[in-house]
Formats: sequence, structure tokens, C-alpha cells
Amino acid sequence: MQIAVTGSGYLATVISACLADLGNSVVCRDGDSERILELAQGSLTFYEKNLDEIIRRNVRAGRLHYASDSDPHDVSAQVVFFADDANTYLVEYALRVAASAASDAIFVICTPVPVGTAARLERHLREAGFNQAIVSHPLSLTDGCAVEDFNWPDRLLLGTHSSEAVTTLKMIYRPLVMRGIPVIVTNFETAELVREAATAFVATKISFINELASLCEHVNADAVDLALALGLDKRIAPRCLQPGVGLGGTFVEADMDSLASLASGKGVGLKILTAARDVHRSQTNRLVQKITSALDSLREKRLGFLGLAFKPHTSSVAGSSSVALARELATRGAYVHAYDPVAMQAAERELNDNVHFCESAYDAAENSDALVVGTGWPEFRALDFTRLKRVVRRPLVIDTKNLLDAERLRGIGFQYLGVGRG
Repeated sequence: MQIAVTGSGYLATVISACLADLGNSVVCRDGDSERILELAQGSLTFYEKNLDEIIRRNVRAGRLHYASDSDPHDVSAQVVFFADDANTYLVEYALRVAASAASDAIFVICTPVPVGTAARLERHLREAGFNQAIVSHPLSLTDGCAVEDFNWPDRLLLGTHSSEAVTTLKMIYRPLVMRGIPVIVTNFETAELVREAATAFVATKISFINELASLCEHVNADAVDLALALGLDKRIAPRCLQPGVGLGGTFVEADMDSLASLASGKGVGLKILTAARDVHRSQTNRLVQKITSALDSLREKRLGFLGLAFKPHTSSVAGSSSVALARELATRGAYVHAYDPVAMQAAERELNDNVHFCESAYDAAENSDALVVGTGWPEFRALDFTRLKRVVRRPLVIDTKNLLDAERLRGIGFQYLGVGRG
């Protein structure tokens, strides 16, 4: 079975590689010939754990191909995955693809779209005389563990009224289906709403634990132990229950904005979502105040800032709360010297000249008045803090991810401040 994946951005690159890794024959197509050539040569414009290895393996095996044709809409495939990162021209693009695709082809929408998009596309296709089946297929791929999320999803969600499309997609995902991954078949609108609702629910969990973390600091409680105990309650679960800077990622703000807009347009008030968004947006200011209080003032203070990616194992800074924090600290007069293992190039475009970028964590720490952990990269745990203590001006660590061993650092002679910890 021939599968086409349209797009050359993050989603299309991950989806095409992982579909090929399941044993399918996949062509990743885009009109940008330069970008397609880079992909064919194994050159990624972003970092995603294990992805480059999967691409090389499947290109060598002949399962994964990259194509840029003179007519990028001439897609001859049984199944077409629409996986552009943005949905601006999805309906128009799909209509052009339909003109050359087989009449019994299946169009699978993975691009994040607002509720009602699949139904609108189907209506336009039918009005134009096309009969391709539509499937709304939102994927929960998290930057930094997208490959793992693809191969071990919580569920496969298919929004469609075509039983033939469901059968075909189960064949494509056969290794996952045979492993027992649940397949949920529903209508277009429910599938589209699931993605935005899931983002909003995660934001609510994170906002809730961040508010409790603030309370912990006032009653001598430990937010890390609190989150562990709450997470072990089978009604709650531990994922996304760690206090910190807040929720980040490529589609987070867009998902929440889209859901809020949908509800407002229908005259429905989502008070919990509104509160979660307010807490999320206030978290940067809360941490700035925490750092300011520890230093008495930010003016002309040098801060070693560790981590800029929105989460570990990715170069993405889209929606990064770490970048927002670094920017705000610099705006308030601090000299921010930052280091990230892979995300500095992307962060430079976001931060411009507001931040000085360093070659290593030790360079960032040189003569610093405080070390700020912005992203929870595991390698930061392995830093030589005895060496760091010798190069800093003041042995103060503000750990916005509660990543480090507080007792060990205090034993070395650091003052340690976490989020919601005494």
C-alpha cells in the first residue's frame, strides 16, 4: 500500500518516518524542493530524539522516499496524510490533491485543525464531485518524545463515517493494533475536539499543581512529594503533575485559543479553561518575583540560565516557558548567559540580542549571581557542581523544574530554591 504524507515540517517529518518504520511504503511530499532535498540527505532543521536514525534506516530499506514534483498536488497514493504544521490552506490544498488522487483514496487529517474542518472539507469535496473518504486523525506527539509517542500511543483516534477507511488505517497501524493499542472510532467533530480538550485538560492539571506549589511555599510543604502522592492516586495519575514554569509546546496556545474561541462563539463559558490559562500566563511573573526576591534586585545581576527548549530532547522553543522567563529576566535588567544542549540556534531567533549564548553550562555559570534551571535536561543532573561552585560569584540555584537533588547541592554549599519546595 502506497502512503503519501504532505508537508516537510515537524509533523510530516515525524509521521512519514514513523509510518515507514511500521513497514509501510511512504513518500513524503512537499513543493519546497530545497527542504525535501535536505530531508532526503538526512538533514533535519530541528532536533528530535532518535528521529534522524529512523529516517536513515528507512531510506536505506527503501520504505521512505522524499519527493518534490513540478506539480506538488499530483499525489497518486491510496492514503494521503495531510500533516502540515499549519492549517491555513488545508482545505484548498486537499481539493487540489483530490483532482489527481484516486476516487477511493483516503484523506487523513493530522494537521491541527479547529472543530468543523473535516466536515467542511468533505462538503467541498462532494460539491466538487470528489468521493475521497475523510478521516480526522489527531496525533498526540510531544516534542522530545514524538517517536515514543507514535509507537506507544494511548489510543488511535479515527474520526470518520467510512468503515473502509477504518479498516485501511488499522492495516497501516497493524503493529500497534496487534499490540493492543485501543482504536476509537467517532465522528469528525469529536475527534477534532479531543485534541484541543486534551491540551486544555493538561494545562488545567499543570496550572492546578503550580497553584498548589505556591501554597506549599507558605505552609512548609514540599510540592514534589505532594505531586508524587497525588499522582499515585489512581483517579489522578502522575503525568503532567510536576510544578514548574508552565505548559509549553508548538500547538499549546493555539489549541487553547481555538477551544476558547469555539466555546465563546457558541455562547458557552469555559470557566475552568479560563482559570487554567490565567494561571499558566502568570507563572513566568511568579518565577521572576521569586528570583528577584532571592537576589534583592535583578538590575545588573548575571544569571547563568540552563535550558531554553520547551522540554528535554527537542530543539523546539515554540511556546517555551523557559524562553519567556529568560526574556523577562533580561527585560528587567539582568545579564542572562544561557546554554542549551541543542536549542540555542532556535532560541537566538526568539531572544535576539537580549541574551548571551554560551558554549557550555560551565561558561554560562561563570561569575553568575545565580544559576537558573529553565529546562529539565537530564545531563544537567550530571554537572560537576563542585566545579560550578568554584566559578560562580554566588552559590545560588533556582530550579524551575525541581530537577536537581536539593540535599546534595546544599551539602556542597549551594543555596537551593525549587518550585513549591522549602
